[in-house]
This record gives sequence, structure tokens and C-alpha cells, in this order.
Amino acid sequence: MNRQPINPEKFLQQAAQCPIFDARTPSEYHKGHIPGAHNLPLFSDQERHEIGVLYKQQGRELAVMRGLEIVGPRLTEYIAQVKNLTNAKNILVHCWRGGMRSESLAWLLAKVGYRVGLLKGGYKAYRQWVLEGFEHPLHLLVLGGMTGSGKTEMLHNLQRRGQQVLDLEGLARHRGSAFGALDAAEQPSTEQFENDACAALRGFAPDQPIWVEDESRKIGRVSIPEGLYKQMRSAPLVRVHVSREARVERLCSDYGTEAPEKLAEAVTNISKRLGGEKTRIALQAIASGDYATATHAILDYYDKTYLFGISKRNPTRIIDLDPTPTQPGAIASALSDIARDVGCKL
Repeated sequence: MNRQPINPEKFLQQAAQCPIFDARTPSEYHKGHIPGAHNLPLFSDQERHEIGVLYKQQGRELAVMRGLEIVGPRLTEYIAQVKNLTNAKNILVHCWRGGMRSESLAWLLAKVGYRVGLLKGGYKAYRQWVLEGFEHPLHLLVLGGMTGSGKTEMLHNLQRRGQQVLDLEGLARHRGSAFGALDAAEQPSTEQFENDACAALRGFAPDQPIWVEDESRKIGRVSIPEGLYKQMRSAPLVRVHVSREARVERLCSDYGTEAPEKLAEAVTNISKRLGGEKTRIALQAIASGDYATATHAILDYYDKTYLFGISKRNPTRIIDLDPTPTQPGAIASALSDIARDVGCKL
């Protein structure tokens, strides 16, 4: 390995065996990074801002000199951090545009015996590569069904059976709908969500179907990439049919342990869509602990929304699993059969 910059595709291929070190600032890294990369910032956020201002106001030479003043005393710290994180001698380094930060770090590490690969064009080029990747044709199978059908559990059962599953809600750390954030898990940025989804897709066999849950464009605060969302909307949709009673029972089980005030807040947040009467019924039922009545009131809205969305799809691309088995294993088996049949037509 040498310090000749390499394109994102080859860079990520090498990352399967070599650790990645991201020389950008902590805030740049937090906003979005290559999955699995370690942050080894050459500058803090404040220092980078200072150097940027200096560059604009007084020119490159003074900015570089100020950068050297900051970095010089830390050289041994950078080497120590790398040693603490890996025993590998082949490593990968990048910054924002493949400029001085990554080149400087690569030079330093090469001096102490590391063989360093640089990302051509830096993280900016990687991001362009990620977004372009969602435009490439994917063999998607979309799993649809009314709220409370247990689609996430079905996908997990398919995954255990060896099916390829892109778990968008898992990547988004959100269960979807207005009630999806009750777990209080911090969601990634949309940028990081895209990076993680791209990494998941890279691990799939391109000639086999990929299951994905039917989602709206946004999952909580993050957005599904345009290229991926368009393919989801045009892909075959496998629709499961679960009774209203079974869905209410599942939703009460899933959300019944949440604090009543959190559930009431979630209902209030969608009160304009529910309407005044349904909101009143749901809130009163939550206050009295009657979660089944509250769920029925809320499902009136979600079911109507779901049926409207289905009406916009090409009916020739909808595959109904009707009747849908009641046992998880039987459902997974039936869905696997559909995936096999679709796979044979690829």
C-alpha cells in the first residue's frame, strides 16, 4: 500500500482489512462518517474555523504556518492514538477533500512505519459515490401491511432464514409513525443514515431480492435517499393481511408499557390529522388506561392513510399474501417462497 489516492470503491474494499482514520473535526465526523471509521481529528472545530478565517483574510502561507503551530506539539499523540486503536500496519486515512489534513497525517504515519492509503477526493467524493449508488438498480421486495401488522418482526424472521433485509427503521433508530420516537433513542443524521444504508446494501448479493419495509419518505427526522425511495415505490409490494383485532393487540403490547403522558403527547402531535373527535377519544382512553379504545381511534386514521397510499401504487405490482398465516414461522416461510419465485425471474 502506498500514499497514492484511491477511489471510494477501492478504498472501501481495502477497508474490509484495514482500519480507517478520519482526520476531520469532531463535528464533521458526528454529522456523517464512513461506517466503522475512527475519528482522528487533526484540528478541533474551533481550530479549523480559526485557520479557515486566517486563510481567507491573510492567505495560504499564514494559515499553513498556524496549522503547523497547532499540530506540531501533538505529533506523538496522533501516533499513540493509532497504536491504541489498531495493531495493523496497513491503514486508510481521509479528510474532507483529500487535502492537507489527510496528506499530513499520512506523511506522519508513514514516517513511523505505517503503509497508508488515501481516499481520492476525500469524504466529499465518498458522499457523491454513496448518493450515486442509490441510483443503481436494486432487486427490492417491499413488505407492506397496515399499522400493527408486525412487519418489522416479519423482516427479522426473514433475516434469520437467510433472506437479505434492509432494515431502514433499525438504521434510522425509529419505529416509524408519530409513536416511533418513544424509545428516546437518538437518531443519526440523514447523512449518516444514508452512509449506513449504503454500507448495508454493499453487503448484499446483487442477484438476490432485498426485502425492505414499506415506508414513507421520512422515518422520524431522517429521509430515505431519493434514488432508493423511487425504487421502493416502483418495486413489487408484498402485502400481508392481519386482522384489526390482532393489530390492536400487538400495538397495545408494544406501546402499553410507555408512560401515559408520552403516549398522550404523541397523540397531540398528530391531532390535526386525527381530527378533534378521534383525538378526544384517544386522550380520554389513554388517561383511563383503556389502550385498546385509544388504539382503535388512532388506527382509523392510519388505516385510511395506508389505503390511500396503496391506491397510488401500480396494482399489477402488488402481491397479496392472503390469507396471511398467523404463526411467525409460517409467515416467514410464505414470504421466502415469494422471494424465491421473484428471484427466479430476475
